[in-house]
Amino acid sequence: MVETRQRIAAAAAELHGTVGPARTTLSAVADRAGVQRHTVYRHFPTEADLFGACSAHFFAEHPLPHIEPWRKISDPRQRLEQVLDDLYAYYESTERMFSNVLRDAELIEDLRPTLVPMKEYLDEVAEILAAGWSARGRRRHLLMTATRHAVDFQAWRSLTRDDRITRAEAIELIVGLVETAAAPLPGTAK
Repeated sequence: MVETRQRIAAAAAELHGTVGPARTTLSAVADRAGVQRHTVYRHFPTEADLFGACSAHFFAEHPLPHIEPWRKISDPRQRLEQVLDDLYAYYESTERMFSNVLRDAELIEDLRPTLVPMKEYLDEVAEILAAGWSARGRRRHLLMTATRHAVDFQAWRSLTRDDRITRAEAIELIVGLVETAAAPLPGTAK
């Protein structure tokens, strides 16, 4: 029973990573899992149930980078470079899945809750990146906006898609953005 459920979730994840959730049919999931459609329905009565299991399977296979080592880097610029290198490497290895899921989340309401843990993770990473800079007031707001942009999958993808620039070049650009956001405005004190 558990093995069948896992096989179905794995089949759905494979299809979501190749054609996307919107183009994945229950018949295709059943075929790939080697079960009948009614078996898929028995294990996953709703599309939301299947999306949740698929997401859990995917993140078990592709865990997000660990946050705790980043907290131990005291220099904010060094921390930023390390986080971006780790996160962008993760995006490189999972690009197809995230591209498909983010695209299809606009079309499928039941898919959106599966993105909440990723959003919460990235919000926490943005907070970690904002620590240690001397930005206050409006600059702090700009810094938080820049760090949220820095960790965004779509921002990374827009820079590196079709080999426009390398990961190292993307990191260099984003570091410059964050440093500019954190810098005091001309003519103001830190």
